[in-house]
Amino acid sequence: MSNQGTNGKKRRLLETIRAQAMVIVPAAALIIGGFVLAWQFVEPAAPDKLSISTGSKTGAYFAFGNQYKAYFAAQGVELDVQNSAGSVENLSRLQRGDDTHVAFMQGGIGDAKSNPGLKALGSVYYEPIWVFVRNNPNAGRLTELKGKRIAVGAPGSGTRAVAVQLLGDNGINEQTATLVNQGSADATKGLISGELDAAIIVTSVNSATVRKLVSLPGISLMSFDRAEAYLRRTSYLSRVVLPEGTIDLAANYPPRDTVLLAPAATIVISDKMHPALIDLMLLAMRDTHRLGGHLESLNEFPSAEFVSFPLEETAQRFIERGPPLLQRYLPFQWANLLDRLKVMILPLLTILYPLMKILPPIYGWRMRTRVTRWYKELQQLDDGIKDGSITVADATARLNEVEDAVENISVPVDIVADAYTLRLHIDYLRRKLEGV
Repeated sequence: MSNQGTNGKKRRLLETIRAQAMVIVPAAALIIGGFVLAWQFVEPAAPDKLSISTGSKTGAYFAFGNQYKAYFAAQGVELDVQNSAGSVENLSRLQRGDDTHVAFMQGGIGDAKSNPGLKALGSVYYEPIWVFVRNNPNAGRLTELKGKRIAVGAPGSGTRAVAVQLLGDNGINEQTATLVNQGSADATKGLISGELDAAIIVTSVNSATVRKLVSLPGISLMSFDRAEAYLRRTSYLSRVVLPEGTIDLAANYPPRDTVLLAPAATIVISDKMHPALIDLMLLAMRDTHRLGGHLESLNEFPSAEFVSFPLEETAQRFIERGPPLLQRYLPFQWANLLDRLKVMILPLLTILYPLMKILPPIYGWRMRTRVTRWYKELQQLDDGIKDGSITVADATARLNEVEDAVENISVPVDIVADAYTLRLHIDYLRRKLEGV
């Protein structure tokens, strides 16, 4: 009897599991199918490596690129900082569409018309045009450099592009002066040795080259007398004032307030850059530049202004509203994963909500059928007894079989009453048979 009871419990358990599986398995298959379908619309995972083209190893672009690299590394992404001749070479790398999808670019270099696949993530700091001259402490106009030996920047650099343009606007070219294609390091040596009369350098106010040149005797920093005129002629330039003593208070460098012209350094990307890495680059830009500097105010950069290329849509929202919600509170990798998966939420909810509504009734219906299906058997026995198509002995034997089967039915608590009612009806039919 004990073995029979144990076997009965096992059978009831197996029947319960089978009944649940009949409901759960199709629902799970539907959910998995919806998941697989939605997955087709999820953005591919972001690559774990990105290359950025900067500038010379002694320049501000390269230094800031390495600050970005540290930020990327903290988020689990490798940033390969490539040095270059400057903005012109950076533009060429982006145009070629090779492995470099992001670069520093000096304002005024390139435009959207000739480079339709490039967009800006924003400007990040002012990049003043420094004009250093020998033996002319009161120099205020580029026209004073006519006939002089002038370093205008290395070939491929943004410095050379803007220097040649500004000198040309002042009537100075290769016929009216000696234009020497030298970068900041060689230009510094030339000024010290006397081989050069002037040097034009475009770099950050924190540049070691600038700090060195302003302190050298006989070499002066030009203050632009006609800065407003340049702004009317050239849209990418800004007028900035370097206050007296900004670079070195003890030595009072510069010795007076100095008016400078400044394009803005800009981060430019190609259309091949992964969207998630755009977000990470914007976060690195904000973390690196938001505090400003000698020429920039707190939170002035990154900025949507001073860019030569159309602003990328994500960057526009970032600059106007700040980082997306997930990126404010979660590490980049987690925020990126959840952002990628959000496309799956709507289709999955579309499936899960109706399933949650219909699964309990379906399960309840299947449980009740385990009870109600026996009523058909009882009705057939009752009808057979009435019309004499079945003998009392056969009906009794079949009723015993039904009763044994019903004893082993396992049902949820809310259907137990139906099971007991079935047993009462079985007992009623047994009494009826005994009275025949």
